[in-house]
Amino acid sequence: MKMRVAVLLAVIAMFCAADAQKCALDGLMSSLTKSVASAVLQKVTLSCIDASARGSLVDCPAGYKPTGCSCGNACGSWDIRNDQTCHCQCANQDWTAARCCKIALK
Repeated sequence: MKMRVAVLLAVIAMFCAADAQKCALDGLMSSLTKSVASAVLQKVTLSCIDASARGSLVDCPAGYKPTGCSCGNACGSWDIRNDQTCHCQCANQDWTAARCCKIALK
């Protein structure tokens, strides 16, 4: 594996002269990156649910992570605690909601 990487770097070095403004392989590397990303995204799925609770805290179910929070009483100040809990920072919150998502293999 290390040898393959070394050969790849040598080939790139040959095609990309030190004084070149733009490497001729930039387009190839961009296409390769896009195709790898596309292949990975075809194998995964994003699943999201809503969670809500009374008060200023709401936990996402196991396996899910909060991606955004919403607070009652027109409170716009919130944070995510312990990578699992939405926390509304205003006093006397009547409700807190979370958008909880997980990435899974298809």
